[in-house]
Amino acid sequence: MRDLKNYKGSVSIFITLTIITIQSLLFFLTWNLVYNDEMRYSPFYNKGLILLVLIYAIMYITFSNVYGGYKVGYLRLSDIIYSQIVSLVFVNAITYAQVSLMDRRLLNPIAFIALTIIQIFCTVIWAYSSNRFYFKVFPPMNIAIVFGNKNVDSFIDKMGKRWDKYKICKTVDVGMGIDAVMTEVEGYDGVVIYDVESFIRNRILKECYKKSISVYMTPKISDIIIGSSDEVHLFDTPLFLSKNTGMSYEQKFLKRAIDIVVSLILIVITLPIMLMVAISIKLYDKGPVLFKQNRLTIDNKVFEIYKFRSMIIDAEKEGIPLMASKDDDRITKIGKVIRKIRFDELPQLLNVLSGDMSLVGPRPERPEIARAYIEIIPEFEFRTKVKAGLTGYAQIMGKYNTKAYDKLKLDMMYIEKFSLLLDLKILLMTFKYLFTPSNEESTEGFDSSELSAEYECSVTKKD
Repeated sequence: MRDLKNYKGSVSIFITLTIITIQSLLFFLTWNLVYNDEMRYSPFYNKGLILLVLIYAIMYITFSNVYGGYKVGYLRLSDIIYSQIVSLVFVNAITYAQVSLMDRRLLNPIAFIALTIIQIFCTVIWAYSSNRFYFKVFPPMNIAIVFGNKNVDSFIDKMGKRWDKYKICKTVDVGMGIDAVMTEVEGYDGVVIYDVESFIRNRILKECYKKSISVYMTPKISDIIIGSSDEVHLFDTPLFLSKNTGMSYEQKFLKRAIDIVVSLILIVITLPIMLMVAISIKLYDKGPVLFKQNRLTIDNKVFEIYKFRSMIIDAEKEGIPLMASKDDDRITKIGKVIRKIRFDELPQLLNVLSGDMSLVGPRPERPEIARAYIEIIPEFEFRTKVKAGLTGYAQIMGKYNTKAYDKLKLDMMYIEKFSLLLDLKILLMTFKYLFTPSNEESTEGFDSSELSAEYECSVTKKD
């Protein structure tokens, strides 16, 4: 297994090139046999045709990379197929719009629709056969889990769901001592270090490095901060520099400019939808259309967030903050619909336009809820180093039952790895998850019921 894993990159490249070639060839045939002769203005020949296919391939590669459509052996088979379908729909729609503009008329879309259906059929065959081939060559890794003070059962359940990638063969209590732990994990393909104090974890990591054993680790907040550090070589002792200042002025300026332009465009596009939602809410119970609530953004600044009201009037009449549960009986019939399709979030585009929020960032929390979290997880305050966002890394990568501390780590990864390219990727990923029923829970925020003070305090002490 350890010898074969060195060829994973080559196999992945071959699998990726196969589907890129198939999809590009299908587009070439469709264009050459159907559309090229119909072009009234300058049909494409020779170099022009090659350029058109190349542009199509580049768009397809870009969208598939963003959505993870090439991650055979990493994502589930259904996720790969869905990612490919979303990519193909976007690319074919954009290409159809481009060629229609070039010919100054709307071309007959039937061939593009047929192309998309054929491509999806080929995608299913490719994904299924590639997945089988990949796991035939690279069977699930035999894994040993080394755990610390926290109960490891829930983590084992998570890893167990990816039986196609991991076979959990042994669990080892770090309390046995380093020498005993290394004896126990000897011979396995990989080791997972889960919730182990930094000093002991580092010793295990070095021993595994010496023996060429692959290591997975659950990161601590300090690890995420260190991961974004710059290397400094001013003398013969290397240094890691963590600036810890957030975004540069240039990044803030560009991010704000993008927020203004995109939010304005989205407000114009979604205005008819917002009007229909507002009228529906008003007709349902005659109550207010908008729901306003204090939330926290950058530097713990309090602002008023806007949403379409999805709950009954006076849902918190006792004055006590009550977070919505999955089957909350306070949610109205209209509310259930707009929550499911995320239309209740649309008024937040006004928050983005006004500057209180950004399109991408950690989801804003209520001040009283944030204070409760900070008492248990002091690092929770780190989320306000950047503006709160309409969508975020934790919403894309997290799930409904993701622990609060893990969601915080995801938000910290975004803050420490921020780039405009990452923002673009998250926005594109958001479009994908909007139409994924099985991932509906992934857009949920923090849930106070997830917290266990004893657990979270024990975690933060180890950081």
